[in-house]
Amino acid sequence: MLSQAVLGFESPLTHMIPGIPYRYAMGMAGSLMEGWTILLLWADRKPVERRDVLVITNVVILGLMASGIYAVSSGFAPLSSMAPMLIFQGILIVLFTSRYMLSRGGEGKK
Repeated sequence: MLSQAVLGFESPLTHMIPGIPYRYAMGMAGSLMEGWTILLLWADRKPVERRDVLVITNVVILGLMASGIYAVSSGFAPLSSMAPMLIFQGILIVLFTSRYMLSRGGEGKK
């Protein structure tokens, strides 16, 4: 995403040359993805102490799911192409929520 935003290369799959609005959106999304990756790596160093990052991550995933559902309901994307991502996001929500709940039992342990 960031390479599309900064360099504006032609897409190798679609041969689309990104315009300014697309490059702006990719720059915003790419920067957020890069920052979130760094946040998750930071939380991984002390997972029990920083487990609240999982709750915040679930909020982000729910937002992505809502966007995907909107894309399907508005006719922008077919359900068949969006379903695998929605299922994967649902699995992540269950995984992160269960790990958060399990980590609460070990709060006082070192």
